Amino acid sequence: MDQPHRVIREGVIAGIIGATAVAVWFLIVDTISRRPFYTPAMLGNLVASVFDRQAHTGIGFFPVAGYTVLHYALFVLAGIIVTLIIHRAEREPTILALLLILFVAFEVGFYGLVAVLSQFAAFGSLAWYQVMVGNLLAAVLMGNYLWRTHPALTQQFARALDGAEH
Repeated sequence: MDQPHRVIREGVIAGIIGATAVAVWFLIVDTISRRPFYTPAMLGNLVASVFDRQAHTGIGFFPVAGYTVLHYALFVLAGIIVTLIIHRAEREPTILALLLILFVAFEVGFYGLVAVLSQFAAFGSLAWYQVMVGNLLAAVLMGNYLWRTHPALTQQFARALDGAEH
């Protein structure tokens, strides 16, 4: 049986890697458009407006910091969930094929949601393709970390795609 602290540690590391990849990507995008921290400020203000109708609307410390904390917390949660699935997949390889299908379905749905929401003024200039690049960077870096942490995954994944059991 896997030690819970190992799963949590790997998940936290994977989540931090993914969150940092997305944060750096949007810092680059925002800086190129001469609006550093625009995306986390815009999303932070949007989240704050859910709780307070008179929330701040500019680029400031609190919207950026608040959204950054939320961003990292969600990525750490995602990292822990993916790590749990990977640990389970070491015993049941077919779970890896399911993980791949769920990942693709989630990403396509998420990009569709971003594309629809980008039509609303509150989302500013957040483009689905920018989100896609950020998410793909995060997925590749998180996946690379987890793949290197679990070298047996290559054989397990091949087995899962072939439909072979243990």
